Amino acid sequence: MQLSADEMHLQRGKVVNLRLASKRVDALVIRPGETFSFNKVVGSCTRRRGYVEGLRLSNGQARAGVGGGICQLANLLHWMFLHSELTVLERSEHSFDPFPDKARVLPWGVGCSIVYNYVDLVVRNDTTSTFQLLVGVGPRHLQGELRSDAPAAHSYTVEARDEQFIRSGTDIFRRNEIWRTVIDKRTGRTVGKELLKRNCALVRYEPTGPVIDLRLAPQRTRHDILTA
Repeated sequence: MQLSADEMHLQRGKVVNLRLASKRVDALVIRPGETFSFNKVVGSCTRRRGYVEGLRLSNGQARAGVGGGICQLANLLHWMFLHSELTVLERSEHSFDPFPDKARVLPWGVGCSIVYNYVDLVVRNDTTSTFQLLVGVGPRHLQGELRSDAPAAHSYTVEARDEQFIRSGTDIFRRNEIWRTVIDKRTGRTVGKELLKRNCALVRYEPTGPVIDLRLAPQRTRHDILTA
C-alpha cells in the first residue's frame, strides 16, 4: 500500500508500536506443555502504555488507530510457528484482502488478525523441547528467530496453492489453500504434506489477473467456491 505524505506518520507510528510489542515477546521461553498467547504477552495496546496511532485494519478498511501495526508481529510469529513443531491452537485471519500483492513478503492467507481479549494467536508446546522467541525491529524489517534447546528432526516449507479471484455480483473474493510440507532433516525426504487452511476473503481492490465469474463458471467450480 502506498501511503501519502500526510499518512506517513502512521508508518512511523507502526514502527513505535512494533518496538513496544516486540520487547514484550523478545527472549520469551515456551517450555514443554506451556502455551503462548499473543494477547496475554503483549497485552492491551493503549496510549497509557506508550502506543500511538498506526495503520490498522478494521472491517476491511485501513484506518488510523492506537496500536495499529502490531498484527505484523503476529504475522511473523505465526510464520515461524508454522515452521516448527509447535501446535497452533488459535489463529484468525482478516476477513478482507485490502491490498494487492505488491511488496508482499509472506504468502497471502498466513497472516493474523489480533483484537485484544477477543481475537488471539495461541500455540502450545507439545514437544519435549524448550523454545525461545527472539524478535526485534531492524533498520528496515521486522526480524524474528525461533530457537530450540534440541536439534529439530524436521524442516518445513509452507506455500499457497490454487490462488483464485472469484466475482460474485459486484463483489470479488480471493481464495487459496495453505499447505505445509514436512521434511526429514536427516534423509532430506518428504515425510508429510498437510492442508493447513482454506482461505476466502472479500477483496478491496481490482485484481490485475484473471477473475472467475460465477455466472460463467462450470457447476463443479461454482460448487467448490460456494462450499469452501
